[in-house]
Amino acid sequence: MQSASVKRTGAALRTLDLVYVAIGAALISVCAWITIPTTVPFTLQTFGVFAVLLLLGGAKGTMAVLVYIMLGAVGVPVFSGFNSGFGVLFGSTGGYIIGFVFMGLLYIAVTKLFGEKQPVKIAALAVGLLVCYAFGTAWFMYVYIGSKGPVSLMTVLGWCVFPFILPDAVKMALAALVSRRVKPFIKNGLQQ
Repeated sequence: MQSASVKRTGAALRTLDLVYVAIGAALISVCAWITIPTTVPFTLQTFGVFAVLLLLGGAKGTMAVLVYIMLGAVGVPVFSGFNSGFGVLFGSTGGYIIGFVFMGLLYIAVTKLFGEKQPVKIAALAVGLLVCYAFGTAWFMYVYIGSKGPVSLMTVLGWCVFPFILPDAVKMALAALVSRRVKPFIKNGLQQ
């Protein structure tokens, strides 16, 4: 009798985890729709990724990012500008979207190595963001050069990275503040 209730509780927790992952993917999607179009659009997408990683932790947060990317890949309009499809992922800005996965993986690695304290989490997000910038910029250059011709690294950094550093730092700080307020409610939900 007791083992049946333990199994039922374990299944409920797994179901609740899936719900949180789905909500995380939805949050990233809604944040991606809030956009200012430029060469690389300004969106709240990175805020969504930061918030999901801080709220759900590395594993579930990264799963939410993967679900978000898969939804967009199969045609659900979750990317900025209500876009979707493999064309977006293989387009010039697709490397930044894929870079979110690397951000999540780095977040997992850093928090496992150094713990779950807030400064460690922020450092993990910052390092992950740098890797996302690097991967996305390399991808942007590859696609851009292939379709339009040569472009210098400094030009691409001026389009794709430098304008985003300060806004992304603000988004990271806001995500940290929001997560500190909301996380206790998520923990309570996981314990019920």
